[in-house]
Amino acid sequence: MDIGGTKLAAGVVDEAGRVWHAERLPTPSGDAEAVWASLARVIERVRVAAAAVGAPVPRGVGVGCGGPMRWPDGVVSPLNIGGWRAFPLRERLTELLPGEPVRVHNDAIAFAAGEHWRGAGRGRHNLLGIVVSTGVGGGLVVRDRIVDGTTGNAGHIGHVVVDPAGPSCACGGRGCLEAIASGPATVAWARSNGWRAGQSDGLSLVADARAGHPVALAALARAGEALGVAIASAAALCDLQLIVIGGGLAAAGELLFGPLRKALARHARLSFTAGVPVMAAAGGEHAGLVGAAALVLAGDRYWSAG
Repeated sequence: MDIGGTKLAAGVVDEAGRVWHAERLPTPSGDAEAVWASLARVIERVRVAAAAVGAPVPRGVGVGCGGPMRWPDGVVSPLNIGGWRAFPLRERLTELLPGEPVRVHNDAIAFAAGEHWRGAGRGRHNLLGIVVSTGVGGGLVVRDRIVDGTTGNAGHIGHVVVDPAGPSCACGGRGCLEAIASGPATVAWARSNGWRAGQSDGLSLVADARAGHPVALAALARAGEALGVAIASAAALCDLQLIVIGGGLAAAGELLFGPLRKALARHARLSFTAGVPVMAAAGGEHAGLVGAAALVLAGDRYWSAG
């Protein structure tokens, strides 16, 4: 399962990283039980459809969920799902799917695991995965192992400060990468600077940028530059081989990646940070599901909580 502020997705994934069937629903804005009911509905749809196409029988449940969370208990309080505060996600899934081990981790950590396991990071030992979507999350792989940190929230680059005088963030801080480069933050900045569209969302912003709209272009450049600044710091701290970026805003391609690489080149000047490659995720729309599956199917590398 891949659970975030925009969508609730579930699928059946095999050991090769193949997604046999997947379903998704928009994340509702209601209370905790409304969000849970939508997730349960997606799970049931997947179970029925996957069985019909002869998918493998699941032997475990892997979940990537927006954070922060209490790990490994799977008690989640995603900043971008207002209805869930200290929600016992792992416990509820264990009740819904009895007899199957349930492993819940941060969605960006799961994304990093998936890209290292079956995606753009195969063969690399040290990488940072970044998801740029409703929020900005990150996950670290060091020496072929996920870095959990004390509470399971390591790698959360979205709350690295890139502009101390910048906008306030949902976490309570100011100038965080997420407050500048997330999809909603990028759209909000564009609208405040004169951009208007029938659908004021990230997809229409990217479309207008491709058509040459100056404010839309500037908004994506601003997000890309903030990402580049944060990545330069992360590369210096962790001595990385690769940065992999996914999430909805990554669909902007070079409109985002071009300014990102320019900012990274400007700030990453040490011999071991200069030229660190930045790639788009190979897993596409299912990258989060593949990463969640890695928590179960390759748990020797990506799950350390027993």
